[in-house]
Formats: sequence, structure tokens, C-alpha cells
Amino acid sequence: MSPDALMAAQNAEDQPKVLLVDDDEVNLLLTSIALRERGFAITEASSGEQALQLMADLLPDVVVLDAVMPGLDGFATCQELRHLPGFESLPVLMLTGLDDEASITRAYEVGATDFFVKCTQWSLLAGRLRYLLRASRTRYELERSKAKLARAQDLARMGSFDWRKGIGDIAFSLEGLRVFGMGANDRLGLRQIVRMMPAEERQAFQRVLREVLHHGTVLCNDVQVALADGRQRILHVEAEPEFNEQANLIGYTGIVQDVTDRRVAEDKIKHLANFDTLTGLPNRRQLFWRSERAIEHAKRLNHCVAMLQVGLDRFKIINENLGHHAGDELLVEVSRRLRTCVRHSEQVMEGSMDIPGQRTHRTLEAVGRLGADEFVVLLPEVANDQEAMETARRILDALREPMIAAGQECFITASVGVAVYPAHGLNVADLLRNADVAMDLAKSQGRNTAQLYDPLLASKGRVRLDLDTALHKALERKELVLYYQPKIDVRTSRMVGAEALMRWQRGGQLVPPGDFIPLAEATGLINEMSLWAIEEAARQSKEWEKKFGFDASIAVNLPSRLFEQGDLVEKIESILSRLGVEPRAIELEITETGLMKDLQGVVPSLHRLNQLGTEISIDDFGTGYSSLSYLTTLPISELKIDRSFVQDLGDTPQSGAVVSAIIALARALGLRVIAEGVENVTQMEVLYNLGCHICQGFLFARPMPAAQVEQWLIDTQSGQTLPRIASAALVSDPTAPRISGSR
Repeated sequence: MSPDALMAAQNAEDQPKVLLVDDDEVNLLLTSIALRERGFAITEASSGEQALQLMADLLPDVVVLDAVMPGLDGFATCQELRHLPGFESLPVLMLTGLDDEASITRAYEVGATDFFVKCTQWSLLAGRLRYLLRASRTRYELERSKAKLARAQDLARMGSFDWRKGIGDIAFSLEGLRVFGMGANDRLGLRQIVRMMPAEERQAFQRVLREVLHHGTVLCNDVQVALADGRQRILHVEAEPEFNEQANLIGYTGIVQDVTDRRVAEDKIKHLANFDTLTGLPNRRQLFWRSERAIEHAKRLNHCVAMLQVGLDRFKIINENLGHHAGDELLVEVSRRLRTCVRHSEQVMEGSMDIPGQRTHRTLEAVGRLGADEFVVLLPEVANDQEAMETARRILDALREPMIAAGQECFITASVGVAVYPAHGLNVADLLRNADVAMDLAKSQGRNTAQLYDPLLASKGRVRLDLDTALHKALERKELVLYYQPKIDVRTSRMVGAEALMRWQRGGQLVPPGDFIPLAEATGLINEMSLWAIEEAARQSKEWEKKFGFDASIAVNLPSRLFEQGDLVEKIESILSRLGVEPRAIELEITETGLMKDLQGVVPSLHRLNQLGTEISIDDFGTGYSSLSYLTTLPISELKIDRSFVQDLGDTPQSGAVVSAIIALARALGLRVIAEGVENVTQMEVLYNLGCHICQGFLFARPMPAAQVEQWLIDTQSGQTLPRIASAALVSDPTAPRISGSR
């Protein structure tokens, strides 16, 4: 197709399509020519019957009908055309030579859009047609928008309504009636809507309506209604007032929307946000909200509030052995039993609760779940501490009965911590923290008990927290130091070795080992600290060797968990190699209890350390309640008699018997034996007579800094101040290490 032909076809498509109907061939021809010249696409018909036949195929934009024709005249043709599907709104211009009012009225009655008196003023006719086309397009867009709006309202379950003051009842759109489950032929008034509402809500709704009308304000409310088919729905009603020129209220226009599904989803989201999914109990967020409201009421009404933190004892064991599903079953059963101990409320609490004359805070009472195996009980009003403790005892009694999990009978107990407002805290965070502190104390006292918060507990906890924080920085600040306690051969009164003991010099004061060593073990810092101690002891051994010929070993205590490190031996070997120290200069001590915790895991490292040339000593021997068979398989060089056996030597024969047995065992296995905690001459003499010649304790020297050891050696060797066994003064042990005096 050529460009000119293509352009002509496009122009033809853009031209308005006009169906021109006239039985007068001359008028038909003249009118057709005139309209084509003015940009219209004309299709001609010489009768009404022919025009109706052409309608379906032609689909004109406008129809121009001659009023007077034989057969079907223009009026009849227009009337028939309006009954054809899809042509109800098609613009129809009636051409008439009759300029009388009756003809014009009849034209409009049969559905004509407009009329035009026949004349030769073709421009006026073309202008009238274009006006009709614009009006038709506008009407089409309006109807299309209306249809879209109706469809959108149907999808949103929304409809509109209108009310005119003094005229009548509310008028609903079709979509509005559908919201109420009604059809186009149904009538719905305000009185019917009120009857659909629950009886207890009707008066409140009517009161709201009266207030809105009285003040001419916006109406915005959710109402619950029961539809004719029995369905319960929640409808959102919103209306805005309309005023006349004198600012007088004349009515309201508004919308009504079915928001049931949205409210159900919102309620579900709200429930998930406020309640534990497993047990259905209030979660931390909801508990905090309830607790804050309870404290507000307590301040105003001058009563106490109690928080009980409930921690299940040994729940982890059940979880690990029976599985998490069984653990979940137990948690659900525990939550059920806890509910029975208080006036538990399941309601989602939000917003203000103040109702004059009512103690609404009591509805705050509830059991909540904090975490895996911890629950909280909120008592919004208690008379005193004892009332809260009584509830705690009821909880303990309720949990003592057996439970079934995974088809197996289980017994589970709990530890309960109790904190009371205002004595133990003025806000929720303080009460919860202090209840937790009290619960931890209950667990430490054997579990299955309740403990009231004691302020002294908090001070100890804060001290522990401060120590924990400071201990993490102690190494980098070089606050850790080693003190050394000499090992003495009582036959020669000479030092034959030393034990390195860790000390923490914090702020110019020494922190007792009992305060920070357990803390270091609990936090895992003990591993890093122990490796530091090995390095420091090795460095000191080399320094003493240079100063006064020290050729014995320095013993360093190692925790059993350090042996869990697969590269422990490599780390120790690296330290000794870097410092140029012989492996025999360091002796590693591990307690019998620590050894027996994970014997199979420790044994490989002990053998490798022994092959390296480092000796192993068993500390606190006799306290581990273990089988002695391990002594025959482990690379041990020394047994250390625990101080608990030494302190009663000379006073009770039982202690002497135990020590004698340990010494005999060591001799039989070819092991050295050393006694620690020797504090008087009697103990020393008994040990010597039983065959133990190496002792360590306050009788000879207290632990001291490395700088004082050299002076101690000078003082004791020159003045012969150390206690010794008289009968052994001339006896010497050729295998004992010798340490000369100061150089």
C-alpha cells in the first residue's frame, strides 16, 4: 500500500461514522455530500427498515433520522433502535421539517438525543453532530468510570449511602445494599441496621449518632451486624456532613465497607505480636505492657505488684533425651498448670483501661512465657511479700505432679524468683531483673524452691558483672601476675621446684583467686590465661637459671577444658621454642577431678606432652572419686596429696592412713609424691615418716612475686631458717634438683 493510500485509510478511521436515514433521495444526496466535506464518514439508508439492518455491522457513532418516512418513520425507527442491545445510549439526531412542539416532545419520548429542523445550513448541522459526539464520549467515560467504581466497591465490599435532613431515611447504592447482603429491590433503613447489631451495642451506637448529628462532625465507626443469612460481619461506616450556604447541616454522604476479613487478619497479627505461638501465653511484649499498667495502678491505689519468674529445672535434659517435640508437650502442660494457679486473662491488652469506679487492673493478672523454659507470673495486686510467696508455693506444688511427654512419664520441677513493687524495683525492667536474680539463687540452693529477692543478691551480681568486664581487659592491661610458692625437700631444706599461682592485681589490690578463677572458667577466658601463665613461667625459669642456677621445674595449673584444643601441644611447644626453654623446665598440673571429666579426650595430649619432655603432675590427688586404673596408663610423673588430707595429719588416724596409702601407691608406680598445704612442723614430720620428702605450704613460704624469690633464697640458705628434719640433716637425695645460692 502506498503512503497516500495508507494515510487516507487512517483518516477514514479517524472520521466519525454517521448513519444518514432519509427517504428523499435528493435530501439524502445533498446532506451526504455536505457532511463528507466536513469530515464525516457517511453511510446512507433510504428507510427505517434498512437502517435497522445496517446497525449491527456498521456500529455508527451517531444516527441522523428523517422524522417523516413511509413504512417505519423516524420516530418508530428510533424507538426500535433503542431496544437493540448496545445502542441504548447511541446519539440519535432527528431531522424534521415540522417545527411544532408536539413533534419535538414525541422525538424525545421515543429516545432521540436531539432534533434539527431541515435546512441548507450544513455547518450548523455538522456543529450539532460534533456536539452530540462529544456529549456521547463524555457520557461513555462517565458510565465507564461508574462501572469501574462499582466493580472496585464490590471487590472492596464497599458501597455508598446518602442521607438528607428532613427528607427521609438513608438511601444506599446497590453496592451498599450488597454489603448488607441485600439486593436492588430491598429497602434498608437506619432502624433495620440498628436491629442487626448486638443488643448490648445498640445504645452506644445510637449515642454516637446523636453526638455526630448534634455537632455536625464526621462519623467514623466500626459496627458488628448479623446479616439475614446469619453471618456475623464487621462493617466500617464513615460519613462526612454537608452544609448549605448558610452553614446549616443538610445531610451526610458516606461509605459502608465490610472489613471483617481485615479485622480477622488484624486480630491474628495482634495475637501473634502479643502471645507465644506454642503455649498461647502472653509474650514479653504483652507482659511488659500489662506490668507497666499494673505499676501505674499500684502508684495511684497504693498497693503492691509482684512478678514471679519461673525457671524449669533440668528441662534441657528432657529436651536432649526425648526430643524437642516432647519438650514442647511439656511446655504446653506447664503453661496449663501455671494458668490454674492465678486468675489468668487471655485478653489482648492495649490502650487505656481506666473505668471509673472499677478495679480494672485485676484483669491484667496473667502467666507469660519469656523464653525457652522461663515463665513470668504477674500479680497486679498483692497485700505483701508473703502473698506473692504463697502463689510461688502453689506453682511449685502444681508442677510436682508427673507429666506425660512422648508417651513417657516425666517429673519436672521449677525454681521461682519473686520481686515485689515498690520494695524491689520501681519499674518493669528492675522487677524482672530482680526476679531473675532471685530465681538464679533458688537454682543455686538446690532447685525446686522459691526465693524472695534480697538486695544483697543484686550487689553481688553487680560485683560479679564488674569483675567479668574487668577480667576481659586484664591481660591486655597486664594486670595478671604470677606468684611462686617454693617446693621444699625437707631432708635438705632446699627448694627443688616451685608452683606458679595466678594473681590479679586490679587497682593496686590483689583479687582473690577464688573470685576470678571460677569466673574465668565460666567465660572461657581461662584457656587464654593459662597459655599466658605457661609463657610467663617459662620466661621466669630461664631468668632464674641465669641468676642463681635454677635447674628444677615450675609447675603451672591447666584446666581440663584447655585440653579440648586440638593444637594445645603445638602452642606449648611454640612458646618453649620461642623462649629457648627446655620442656623439662615446665611441669603441667591437672586436677584429678578435671582429668576424670574427659579422660579419653585428655590422654592423647598428655602422651604427646610427655614425649615432648614436659612432666605431668596430678593435683588434688585423692579427691576425684575415680578408678585408680588410669594411673597405670597415663604418662604421669608426680602425685600431689591434697591439702584436705594434710591438714588433719597428727590429729586423726584416718588422714594418716589415706596419706600413707597414697605414698605407697606412688612408690609402687615409681612416681614422685608431694604434699601441699603443709602449715606446721607436726604435719611435716608425719609426712616425712610416711615417706613423703617434698612439701609445699605456708610452713616454708607463702606464694610471692618472682622478684622476692631470690631474696627469700638468700635469707633461708644463709640463715638456715627453714624447718628441717633433724635426723635427715646429713641425708641427701642424689636425684633431687639442686639450687645454689644467689650469684
